[in-house]
Amino acid sequence: MSSPKTSTTVEQNDQCGTEDQVFNNEPGTLNLYLALIHYPVVNKNGQIIGSALTNMDLHDIARAGRTFGVKAYYVVTPYEDQKTLAFQIMDHWTHGHGGTVNPARKSALERVRVADTFEAACNDIENELGQTVVKVATSANAQGPTMSCRTLGQKLKGNAPHVIVFGTAWGLVPEVIKQCDHILEPIQGAGAYNHLSVRSAASIYLDRLING
Repeated sequence: MSSPKTSTTVEQNDQCGTEDQVFNNEPGTLNLYLALIHYPVVNKNGQIIGSALTNMDLHDIARAGRTFGVKAYYVVTPYEDQKTLAFQIMDHWTHGHGGTVNPARKSALERVRVADTFEAACNDIENELGQTVVKVATSANAQGPTMSCRTLGQKLKGNAPHVIVFGTAWGLVPEVIKQCDHILEPIQGAGAYNHLSVRSAASIYLDRLING
């Protein structure tokens, strides 16, 4: 995908506002947000690209977030066709036939928001809560100091909002990582192979953060 024009807006299905306020106060809801970046990310050659939204990432990360008490999940893409696709999927499962036949899926998809940029997502959180959000990057090949899941899990018991940032394709660009306050420790496998899907990584991290 070509480099997009920059913008600073956040959108969500326009019938979800009141529901957001309700489940933000549900027992078990954490002061935690997720952001999945589709631009800018890197490809296997380290080049900056934009990636396409996938139905599986939208559904599965939303379901994981709902399971572990995440307040909202931001799908970050500046591409208009990708935002349109996201809203079509969300609308089917929250206000269409999908939501009627599968209320559990509806409950998860209601927490999805669409942002043009990572900065816009962070601004949305800060405007909503009136607090600075702590940004936590993820990387399979993190360089330098990282934060353990145990430490972040303890911090989530406090009042400060946190957003965990995931990258599609081959991961976040260095510029996005530099915007973050911390880098979460990488997930280690049994051997040298280390190429989890982002939705798998999100689920593993959330389980470790909540259950230790």
